[in-house]
Amino acid sequence: MSALGEIFAELQRRANVHPERLQGLSAVYQFELTGEGGGTYHVRIADGQTAVAEGPAPDAGCTVQMEAADFQALVAGRLNPMTAFMTGKLKVRGDLNLAMKLQSLL
Repeated sequence: MSALGEIFAELQRRANVHPERLQGLSAVYQFELTGEGGGTYHVRIADGQTAVAEGPAPDAGCTVQMEAADFQALVAGRLNPMTAFMTGKLKVRGDLNLAMKLQSLL
């Protein structure tokens, strides 16, 4: 499994261990991660459950675009999400309210 695949598998595991953090949220997030080791993944959240899959989601409400290395730094806590957004390292398409709720997942 790739490094990104492992990160998304861990996100799914953590979200499903603590579904109360996402209760009431129904959303599909797509992550388009470029550069070395990049790829496209999507995260589907509904009824307190989270499912992750590789590839695009035709019904994504929020799409996050960034370099794979920056995403790894973000998830590890070495890159502040607001700083990444303000400096253009993190780009969001779609529902910005959903983007703000991503912190509960990451």
